[in-house]
Amino acid sequence: MGVTNSNKQINVTQIDCDGTLKVTLALTAAPDISANPTDIVLVLDRSGSMSGSPLANMKLGANKFIDIIDEATDGAQDGNIGSGSHIAIVSFADTATANTQLITSVATLKTAVDGLTAGGLTNHAAAFETAMQLFDPASTNQKVIVMFTDGQTTVGPPPSPVAAAARAAGIIIYCIGLVGSDGIDVAVLNDWATDPDASHVAVTPDDADLEDLFEDLAANISKPGATNIVIDEVVFPDFQIVNIETTTKGTSQILNANTIKWTIPELGVTTSEGASLEFNIRHVAPTGGTKLVNMTLTYSDTEGNVVNFPTPSVLVECGGVVEPCPTPVSLTVEGCQDSIELDLGNSQLQSLGRIVQLDVTVKNVCPSRRVAMAVVLTEVDPSGNEYPRGMKAITIPAHDAPGCRDVLVRCVKFVLPEDLNVSGGDPTTMCGERNLRARVITHYIDTDFECCSAVTTIS
Repeated sequence: MGVTNSNKQINVTQIDCDGTLKVTLALTAAPDISANPTDIVLVLDRSGSMSGSPLANMKLGANKFIDIIDEATDGAQDGNIGSGSHIAIVSFADTATANTQLITSVATLKTAVDGLTAGGLTNHAAAFETAMQLFDPASTNQKVIVMFTDGQTTVGPPPSPVAAAARAAGIIIYCIGLVGSDGIDVAVLNDWATDPDASHVAVTPDDADLEDLFEDLAANISKPGATNIVIDEVVFPDFQIVNIETTTKGTSQILNANTIKWTIPELGVTTSEGASLEFNIRHVAPTGGTKLVNMTLTYSDTEGNVVNFPTPSVLVECGGVVEPCPTPVSLTVEGCQDSIELDLGNSQLQSLGRIVQLDVTVKNVCPSRRVAMAVVLTEVDPSGNEYPRGMKAITIPAHDAPGCRDVLVRCVKFVLPEDLNVSGGDPTTMCGERNLRARVITHYIDTDFECCSAVTTIS
């Protein structure tokens, strides 16, 4: 099967300047499918959220998967799964259906995939149970479940115990996740999948990637296990490698402050197995922002497996982001000059921003009294630190109603530049979530003193 999965992940999404984070590299490899017959159940989500392009791209991916296994098992794409291997199709929504048994006919498998329609809720437990029932306990074939889903469980019992029972029975579980309309919990997919989790789970927010994810998995399943593995990683100069935490297979060494080498003599040669490397890095640059972790990451082995690792990034917070004040233009108003006209030159349009509009009701304002009101807006980062985003001072005119009353002040507007985003999202993208705090300060300008009428007494 070759390298059946690879992954790279970091344990946090944001750190402070001089902060540290953990990097995990993971691989899984398995023997050649032609010499080691394998029974594979493709478990495909057809719930209502899959309607449209997600379902269409999933079908393309599943059919490509079938074609690759077809050719790998007997050396030709001849419409028949060979060498004793089989594939089955299970689909699920509110309930699960075995659309085929474990069979060898490529045409029958593709007909089952192409006939799927979207609708209903999501029952993962039923999907796992139905897939498990298709395997022959007496068979010596390797058993694999490929679970594809685009959302969270919405009906049925918890699926985790069922997935755990499948793993305990020797079934290898891979999970492909699409971030659909109701979201997806990657931690749940990691819980279902065979260890190491990082090398058995692939997630994408774009359904256009599904064909590639299915293709990569099938291509690696069809190759032999890997030998003489060498992985070289160079982290960006903004970071330095602190230490190696764990190496579950092979040996690893820090070559310099930015380079680490991991070598594995063999992996997955006789049975499916995983390997992982964990190491810590520290941010050492004076500037913050969203930064990629690895500058280069190369893989090689004797079998020529093609392995691509993700390229995670981390948001580094190095203090508040403050937009610089514009350069002032000096001017002079001469004595007895009623007006002045001056060309202040060009002004460049600064960063794009959104408008925050606030309405405030000032309670119990008495007649004939003006009110001074200030609104202060700040933005809050994930650590709870606040950064100024604007202040407006407003004078509320006096009213002449017969008694005290509430006064509504509308349309207090602030412009919120996108490049000042410190709320924790990606500052390079538009429309990220912003966490704000607004404070309102009000007080009377006028006292309630009234002049007494003049009284003159002549004695």
